[in-house]
Amino acid sequence: MTTSIEQLNIPDLHLADTPSPTVIFEPFSLPPSNQRTLGPPHPRNSVIPLALRPTEDRKESLTLDAITSTIKTLQTRDQTFTKYLARHGALLFRNLPIRSADDFSKFAHAFGYKPHEIIGIVVDRPLLAPNVAPANEAPKEVQIYNHNESPQVPHAPEYIFFYNQRAPAQGGETPISSSLELFRRVQAEIPEFIDQLAEKGVLSRVAYNIEKQYEGGSTLRQAFGKEIQDGDDEDTKRSKIEAQIARYGRGQHTTWEWTESGVVLTHRLPVIRTQPGTNLPTLFTGLAAYYKRLQANDERKNVTHQLYGDGTPIPEKYLAHLAKITDEIRVLHRWQEGDVLVFDNIIAQHGREPWEGEQADRVVLASLFDGPVVPGAYGFGDWAQVVPALDD
Repeated sequence: MTTSIEQLNIPDLHLADTPSPTVIFEPFSLPPSNQRTLGPPHPRNSVIPLALRPTEDRKESLTLDAITSTIKTLQTRDQTFTKYLARHGALLFRNLPIRSADDFSKFAHAFGYKPHEIIGIVVDRPLLAPNVAPANEAPKEVQIYNHNESPQVPHAPEYIFFYNQRAPAQGGETPISSSLELFRRVQAEIPEFIDQLAEKGVLSRVAYNIEKQYEGGSTLRQAFGKEIQDGDDEDTKRSKIEAQIARYGRGQHTTWEWTESGVVLTHRLPVIRTQPGTNLPTLFTGLAAYYKRLQANDERKNVTHQLYGDGTPIPEKYLAHLAKITDEIRVLHRWQEGDVLVFDNIIAQHGREPWEGEQADRVVLASLFDGPVVPGAYGFGDWAQVVPALDD
């Protein structure tokens, strides 16, 4: 299979504010298992991920300052990388002088996006550098199937950056697929499922316990307890947690119930959303991953439950077909140490494959950001439009 890559028109930039050499990014091909040509509705000859690297003649003298200056200049001029993310869904940057969490933080912030505050986090992500944390600390045997980031809660990031510090010898790939292409395929093959999702959305029930429920998971206090102080009584703790939940801005479409072990939140959410700028429908979802967890008897299956928005079960045949299509359109990114993957989370999905060896053999860091606007509505009713989280 030969991959066709459109040549990027990124001009030679002369940066007056840095003595570092000008950085020119060039596209390059990856093996077919790592990169594929996207189907409709993507423009012809679009690939996922679009792979970029500095030109060879600048490799020896390349500095992080030169890289970040170039990115800032291109983003300020015409949002170059944002446009390519909107077209391809994911970008791979390789051969960059990124050596640490702090380096990665500087690189990610150069794109000019607003750092994303995770409200209702379901995994444990300790801060390692400004807006940088581990991607996922689940055991190496656990498969994390393709999904958009934070589909089970109302407040999701628009952009995700992943940086590989250590790559295992076998396994540990990051799956990549297009949510736009997924919608188009599902609409063609099981249109009645699309009709149901557009009409009803989903009910996402997420349990937050006082103690973590699985290895790598979060606690209730990590999810909603940022204002809790040592010495607060139970009523005060509950009040502060509920105030954080209210920041979702979903009104009647987010409800909660206190239990002996914590709290269960129920969100009515749109699975189908639209891409800003094109209004193309995208399947923003983790339903295929949810199905895979159920099939594997994954310990995380008791944390999140997914139903149609009217409370009726989603037929397993639709979830299985969704996973089948995802398998057909995804690629598995084989990490090289130092790689950075950037996702437009509205239109691209990611995941994590198991790996052999030790848990510490794979180290991937993540940095999440908000865009200027949230995805548009596709379904019926006010529940179909997500909103930015309310300020604290």
